[in-house]
Amino acid sequence: MVRPRKLGALAGLLFASVVATAGRADAVDLNGAWVGDADQCDKVFTRQGGKPGFTEMSDVYGGGFIIDGDQIIGKFAHCRIKSRKESGPSVNLIAGCATDIMLSSVQFSVKELDANSIVRLFPGMDGMEITYHRCPNR
Repeated sequence: MVRPRKLGALAGLLFASVVATAGRADAVDLNGAWVGDADQCDKVFTRQGGKPGFTEMSDVYGGGFIIDGDQIIGKFAHCRIKSRKESGPSVNLIAGCATDIMLSSVQFSVKELDANSIVRLFPGMDGMEITYHRCPNR
């Protein structure tokens, strides 16, 4: 049985390691609303209670996704990031995703182009990539 004192110490150590990892200067920041065409931000996203959400017709304008901490939110799917591995500007994510009809595990590989642009890579599919741009926080 784990004693409350040991449990508190373990929780403190875990919290410190998460803070130290999150605070790395070289960590790729993926938080925000991402869209394929930066000119379409207002047509894809809206603000709902201070947080980004999707417009009713967002998929007509290319759609996009929102990353908020350990969540990846699409119009029709919601994912929770299970693991994250960084190698320079590249980030590999494994996420558990749910739609209205199924659950699945999905691999996302992205490479940071600049502070507000990433490219999603599809491992095993040479030449297949999609560029996304972070929408301004309004």
